[in-house]
Amino acid sequence: MQIITGIEPHQWKKSTAVTLGKFDGLHRGHQKLVNRIMEYKSPECDSVLCAFDMGRESLMTKDERRKRLEGKIDYLVEYRFTKELREMEAEDFIDQILCDNFHASHIVVGTDFSFGYRKKGDAAMLAAFAESRGYTLDVIEKERYQGRVISSSYIREALSRGEVELAGELLGYPYEMSGVVEHGRRLGRTLGFPTMNIEPREHKILPRFGVYACRVQIGGKWYDAIGNAGIKPTVTNEHKRLLEVFVFGYEGDTYGKEIRVQFCTFERPETKFDSVEELKNQVMRDIRFGEEYFGKI
Repeated sequence: MQIITGIEPHQWKKSTAVTLGKFDGLHRGHQKLVNRIMEYKSPECDSVLCAFDMGRESLMTKDERRKRLEGKIDYLVEYRFTKELREMEAEDFIDQILCDNFHASHIVVGTDFSFGYRKKGDAAMLAAFAESRGYTLDVIEKERYQGRVISSSYIREALSRGEVELAGELLGYPYEMSGVVEHGRRLGRTLGFPTMNIEPREHKILPRFGVYACRVQIGGKWYDAIGNAGIKPTVTNEHKRLLEVFVFGYEGDTYGKEIRVQFCTFERPETKFDSVEELKNQVMRDIRFGEEYFGKI
């Protein structure tokens, strides 16, 4: 997969099957669009996904999206949604972006896809221009879960309530985050529960602040863990967002290494305790919850 930044003219050697959108999270609905453009891949046609960056909190970092798409599509185009693009007339978007730039022979969009100045362009307009511009159009119906349309906002709602299992159902994979382990206050080690701290990437959404059963990947191997997402109010007033995990059965040094954390289930909300001793007692209960969840006791 090749990555292109921006929608400036690219020397496409083939025609393309292209899908466009925000693709925040690459959830099950997005995956239907990806699968369809992959069906058009051929020696004469490249599959292209154009992801617009809206510059706000998101379910997925660029790096996470790239890893999810690696080995599937031919090109990933990442483009910041600029004022110029927002104010482009819908017909110009079709001619300049889809036809002249992407050389689109197949366009794949969802039923609610809109484009152009004041969102005047939609699937119906794309259909009306298809024959004269020489492309085919596939309008893909929304994916649903228990009757509700799967969307990035639906997943954000689930995460805000700590419903990480629901978020995983909507995404089609566990909600996760990764980061480089950084030095903390070493309080966990002092208490007998050494932890690994990672800071969320910029704009990456943390689920509801609280304690979760987690799975942690270290050096390619997965471990069971218990983790706290939040600001650690008992021991600091910095209000710095952190994910702190205690990994069962791991004794190595991970400082400066990247780890990957998947959220499995919510245990309790983050709490400010009156003393470190109260915190220690609760952490012991949290660890027992994790051990029971993963069938270790």
